[in-house]
Order: sequence, then C-alpha cells, then structure tokens
Amino acid sequence: MLSLHKTVRKYFGEAIVVTQEVDDIISSPVVKESIINNSDCKILLDQRKYMNKFDQIQALLGLTEKEKSQILSINMANNPSRLYKEVWIGLGGTQSAVYATEVSAEEYLAYTTEETEKVEVYRLAEQLGGDIEAAIRQLAERRRNKQ
Repeated sequence: MLSLHKTVRKYFGEAIVVTQEVDDIISSPVVKESIINNSDCKILLDQRKYMNKFDQIQALLGLTEKEKSQILSINMANNPSRLYKEVWIGLGGTQSAVYATEVSAEEYLAYTTEETEKVEVYRLAEQLGGDIEAAIRQLAERRRNKQ
C-alpha cells in the first residue's frame, strides 16, 4: 500500500481512498501511514457524528484549528430554500475551504434517500404508467414553481 501511494505520487498521480468510517483507515498502522502521510488533498463531508472524538481525527489528519472549525461547521447553517450539502476540501495544508455542492432538482429527486420524497416520486410515476423520469421532471418543475 505504501509503495503504491509513493509510486503514484512519483508520476504526478493521486491515489484516492474513500471511506465512510475513519476507523477503516486508522485501524491498520501500515494503511494509516501510507494514506495519511501521502495525501496532499483531503476531502471531508459532514463530521458531526464524530464531534466528540474529532480531536483524535484532527491529530491523525494533521489539521489546524482553523481547518477543524471549518470542518465542524459543515451543514450547520445551510439555507433551507436550497438543495445542497457542504464539503470541506484541504489542499496540501496550505489552502482549505468549505464548498456547497448543489445539484438540480431533477438530480436531487433521482438520488434522494429521504423516504417521503422517494414515495412521492414513485406514486407519481405509478400515475404516469411507471415513467419515473416523467415523474421526476414534473416534481422538479412543481418545486421550481413553488419558489
């Protein structure tokens, strides 16, 4: 793993590791060293569920106090009239910021995991002869017209 990361960087590439659980990375000393020490770009989503143990994550990732506060601010004050989530991106310890990632209403409805929204899409699709795409288009248009 360590050799892979070093080789990729040597050729100006970037190995990407994605996980939902930080413990997946830190449970193995070899993996931890190869991934953390060779990662110039770090991308973190909402970390509220780790708020009580974020000091440990901060130390592990080598984050500054400013970066910690940026990360813990993710999705804390989102505008309720917009469909977006926030993401923190840190580049080589020199630049970092929180960015909003916003998709169209159609994309949101296609991928939402909110049960009530999924039910709404499926009910309308059923009325439209099973056409989920048409249901998504109609619901998205209704949402835009509400605003």
